[in-house]
Amino acid sequence: MAGSISDEKYVSLTTYKRNGDPVALPVWIADLGDGTVGFTTAESSYKVKRLRRNASVTLQPCDAKGNVRAGTDVVGGTGEVHTGAEFDRIRSIVKSKYGIQYTGIELMGKVAKLIGKGSGTSAAVVITLDD
Repeated sequence: MAGSISDEKYVSLTTYKRNGDPVALPVWIADLGDGTVGFTTAESSYKVKRLRRNASVTLQPCDAKGNVRAGTDVVGGTGEVHTGAEFDRIRSIVKSKYGIQYTGIELMGKVAKLIGKGSGTSAAVVITLDD
């Protein structure tokens, strides 16, 4: 199952608020080669904050706007936030899948950080998929 979800360009990631309400948003996803999938994000993002409180997630194929593709399965998992050397490893894997798109997004994040409008990409989320 990990092969099929990691082949997607975008997946709808659902995390959960303190009160249990689900929050879904589109993310890129990459196979990390060890039975897990992952993506990079800002350590200050709300999805990271929600994951640190509740590690349960679901993934489902979607488009860039987060519209879930009809007839696709929901995949459950557990998310974990990584920084430092592990972030660098995952960043490299995601960048190799998305190429110039990743470089462009990363550059925009750096510019936003310089003008005080963001924190840049500094964390990786690793998802261990449910069996």
